[in-house]
Amino acid sequence: MPDSFDAFRYIGYMRSRWRWIAASCGMAVALALAVTLLQTHMYTATARIVIEPPAGTDLRSAMAVSPIYLESLKTYEQFASSDSLFRKALDHFDLRASLGSRPIESLKRSVLKVGIVRNTRILEIEATLPDPRKAQALAHFMAQSSVELNRSLVGEGDRDLIGGIEQQEREVRAHLQEIEDSWAKLLSTEPVTQLQSAMESAAELRATVEQQVLNAQLEVADAAEREKQASPPDAVEIRKEAGNARARLDEMRKQLEVLDRQAAEREKLLAQRLAHRDKLDADRKAAQLAITAIETRLREARGDAGYRGERLQIIDPGIVPERPSSPNLPLNLAAALLLGLVLPILYFTLEMSYQERSIYREFSKARHE
Repeated sequence: MPDSFDAFRYIGYMRSRWRWIAASCGMAVALALAVTLLQTHMYTATARIVIEPPAGTDLRSAMAVSPIYLESLKTYEQFASSDSLFRKALDHFDLRASLGSRPIESLKRSVLKVGIVRNTRILEIEATLPDPRKAQALAHFMAQSSVELNRSLVGEGDRDLIGGIEQQEREVRAHLQEIEDSWAKLLSTEPVTQLQSAMESAAELRATVEQQVLNAQLEVADAAEREKQASPPDAVEIRKEAGNARARLDEMRKQLEVLDRQAAEREKLLAQRLAHRDKLDADRKAAQLAITAIETRLREARGDAGYRGERLQIIDPGIVPERPSSPNLPLNLAAALLLGLVLPILYFTLEMSYQERSIYREFSKARHE
């Protein structure tokens, strides 16, 4: 069995191979340097958008940002990373000429990066292109287009809301106009004042007839008393007067019955007209209150237009990058150096192990012989 691992012998073995290791590192660094210098320099520009809460939101609740709210803000990542918006940017800046005819999905993955900064309301849009000026212009264009898209969506929602309220206002105004027309027609076709005046006149007439009834009854009673004390010729005359009084009394009683019947009919008609008028007046007042409430709501909706949803505002349009984001020369050289160091060490470690095993097998064979 081979001896256990000997660190000194291992280090000595590696020291004897240092030229190979150094050559490997040098070749790897030189190759990485050459490849890096031959690669096209890419520049990354970053534009930033702040997502502000809707206007009128309590500042305390706006400051207390919840994870659910932050998760919902990722919706705006889709605004800036939509395929249609990226295609529009490609056509606007004529990027096909410099990026080739690759599929738009592949171009977007290599050129555009959109994301919400962790635990913030900041949306970052990164654009990577060979031309630093175009990279900055593209990032700014995508940010501005995202803001305009959000503004158009909020504006469309406001227009739909205001349009719905305006439609309600027109319907309520039309209903109020119908009630006003009915009210005007009611005042002309169902007068109340004239009917009340007629009832008052009928009441006065009834009081007069009742007084006449009382007078006729007194006259009949008086005639009966006088007839008892009168002579036969005078008694005949008195009976004649009493008969006339009874006839008038019967006629006045019939007149009272007619007046009572007319009064009952007038009271019923007056009650119907007053009930109809009260109902129509209540509907009229309710419609007026409804139109006032809708007008107030419409004013508020128009005043809040554009501030109902989250507002996107560009806080950093980005600058023209002065250093390329790729290739990263220091990183590439460091990785090449590490790879040039690890690979030969691994190779020589395996070689040393193989040699030790070969020596051990030859030694064991010689002992047995």
